[in-house]
Amino acid sequence: MQRRDVPDAAPVRIARRRPKLAVLLVIPALAFLTVFFFWPLVAMLLRSFTDPSPANYAELLNGSLYWRTLGRTLVIAGIVSVTCIMLAYPYAYLMRLSGSTMRNLLMALILLPFWTSWLVRTFSWTTILQDSGVLNTLLIDLGLLSQPLPLIRTNLAVVIGLTHIMLPFMVLPIYAGMVRIDLDMVNAARGLGASSFTAFRAVFLPLSMPGVFTGTVLVFVVSAGFYVVPALLGGPSSQMFSQLVVIYFREFLDFGFGSALAVVLLVATLAAVAVLYRTPVVRRAMGSAERK
Repeated sequence: MQRRDVPDAAPVRIARRRPKLAVLLVIPALAFLTVFFFWPLVAMLLRSFTDPSPANYAELLNGSLYWRTLGRTLVIAGIVSVTCIMLAYPYAYLMRLSGSTMRNLLMALILLPFWTSWLVRTFSWTTILQDSGVLNTLLIDLGLLSQPLPLIRTNLAVVIGLTHIMLPFMVLPIYAGMVRIDLDMVNAARGLGASSFTAFRAVFLPLSMPGVFTGTVLVFVVSAGFYVVPALLGGPSSQMFSQLVVIYFREFLDFGFGSALAVVLLVATLAAVAVLYRTPVVRRAMGSAERK
């Protein structure tokens, strides 16, 4: 009688255990997010209806100050995002094309700001941008100015400070997207007669768009809710929405209205991101990257 080989049941048992193991690995992260993110978010939403009634939101809708501040916040966050793209994309592209030594050096330089706190870096900009700061003193000594430029307590100072802090958050997603691009595709386009610029524009640039979009969303969302930079570098004319939230929580102790402000900022930020994603340019670029 011929003996049949019985298949080993060990791989089957391992395959059955993997879903259970995956669930066990996800539970700590879900518990952390529930306690420190989802529950505070729900509590803030509930607290915004203090009576309970939508009185806080009605007051907010009737106040022009809040809408002007919200519009300024979204515009500044958008300017910071565009500025970071303009600075981060060439930097990430250089990292992608460099050898290992230069790439490690460039990576170390972009990670270096994480070794110091945002507060310290923001204070350093006050010494640079103030009337008697390094920049104005240098320009006056060179004879380019007769009196200091009003740089501090302006929208420009806020944009500069936020761009400095947000730049690594734009470089890293763009570079992560570029690493996954096969450069042989670009070389193939060149081999078929395309110029270097055409190969970059038609092949490399569309494939890098998901990384650009990820970095843009990250920078925009964080910039819209940032507090330290506008509080230290901005003034009354450059007040951002996060400062209003802090004022109503810390100074007025109006937790209901402060929560309503925070909810409006969250909704406005998510709506802006959704509008950005729905624009034809972004949809076309993301679709092109997925097809390729």
